[in-house]
Amino acid sequence: MSAEIYFSREITPEKILELYKMLEKDLPGKVAVKLHSGEKGNQNFLGPDLWKPVIEHVKGTVVECNTAYEGERNTTEKHRRVMEEHGWSRHFEVDILDAEGPDIELSIPEGKKIFKNYVGKNIEKYDSMLVLSHFKGHPMGGYGGALKQLSIGVASSFGKAYIHGAGVPEHIWTADHDSFLESMADAAGSIVHYFKGNLVYINVMKNMSVDCDCCAVAEDPCIGDIGILAGTDPVAIDQACMDLLYSCSDPGKSHLLERIESRNGIHTIEAAEGLGYGTRTYHLTEIE
Repeated sequence: MSAEIYFSREITPEKILELYKMLEKDLPGKVAVKLHSGEKGNQNFLGPDLWKPVIEHVKGTVVECNTAYEGERNTTEKHRRVMEEHGWSRHFEVDILDAEGPDIELSIPEGKKIFKNYVGKNIEKYDSMLVLSHFKGHPMGGYGGALKQLSIGVASSFGKAYIHGAGVPEHIWTADHDSFLESMADAAGSIVHYFKGNLVYINVMKNMSVDCDCCAVAEDPCIGDIGILAGTDPVAIDQACMDLLYSCSDPGKSHLLERIESRNGIHTIEAAEGLGYGTRTYHLTEIE
């Protein structure tokens, strides 16, 4: 079975909502909207104005989780301040899932590298999730997209260290690299299963730097904008972004691809497909 992915080269708030509606996928109950709040100082993250129509349409609550490294989002107090400065809490209801402990432990019996995932206890308030991802590079994962949002993005501060360390939080920066990538795939699958498939994914290929929105000091984008993708399969939507990147004619793609390939970024997608909660086979429908 192939996944259906909708794609538009036009990047506007209205087009994001249009693609979402084309999926005809109802998100039941209380909807968590997972996005990246943007590290203080980062110039590339996608802000509230771009996402506002789709968030309002699903009547969603913007959710985030504290980081596992030093910065302006590693404590609840600091993270809430950034959410205010970046406009999130001025426009939407905001919930930091791991604002207070204890974390919830999700079992991953089929995991390749990790067999549990740690997420903030506030996740229990939600019945479904809209995953809004900024597709770009990443210093460790090679790239960031839907799978990273589901894994590192939804994990608590402790959970992030656990994934990075492939089950050993103390090895957060020193674990075997492919084991880290496989741990991300494991953790992402636990969120898909937690919400029983009640998820929708939107990836926006805009402001694509080799660096993540978690970097306070990030390189400027090295490649022109490509477009918006929407789907219900996190593996397919990330694979489609990869394929669009490889096939584009922008010479700046070589810099971004070097970052992705040098970190073996495609391995997260491979590992996720191997776990069975998504497919790399898709049908891309372009919308004018």
